Amino acid sequence: MPSGTEAAGLPYRHRDDFLSPAELSFYHVLRQAVGSQFEICPKVNLWDLFFVARPNENRGAKGRIDRKHVDFVLCEPRTMRPVCAIELDDRSHQKAHRRQRDAFVDEVFATAGVPLLHVAAARSYSAVEISSQISELMQQTARSTTDDRNNQRASSTQCPKCGSKLVQRMASKGPNQGQPFLGCSAFPKCRHTEPVAPQ
Repeated sequence: MPSGTEAAGLPYRHRDDFLSPAELSFYHVLRQAVGSQFEICPKVNLWDLFFVARPNENRGAKGRIDRKHVDFVLCEPRTMRPVCAIELDDRSHQKAHRRQRDAFVDEVFATAGVPLLHVAAARSYSAVEISSQISELMQQTARSTTDDRNNQRASSTQCPKCGSKLVQRMASKGPNQGQPFLGCSAFPKCRHTEPVAPQ
């Protein structure tokens, strides 16, 4: 005999509070701040944003992020490539366990080279100020990421973006068809490529 729940169907129901009032208020201001420059994705799981480089060497790393999310992610409209994330920090972020969680998430984003902006929850926001904060943070992160990649150039067999192994491949189409190039072994999660050094 099926239980009462099974007889009535699956126990899932539609939520009316996908975004909290504070998140919804900020979302509308964020739309004004970014205009058509970015698409806004709310409540994004970290595992949808990042992957584990060299998973055989980093067992358990996925489990540290696959149950965490950030409040908003900004993506390039054409490619939907994530370019920045935003955390709306209310008073719960002042608790010790949340501060520890936030520090870890900050480190994940910094390691992956994706800017993460923290915005204190408030009754009102300035779209101009938020737009300025996003632009400034993205510029800072771009400079830092470029410096880090330049420092990693000494290892020609390691992907400067994710640390995975670079492998030689052959272009099968496009203007470089038939030409060799180095590509990240973590493709398609990492699409870094670079030319083969002349012999």
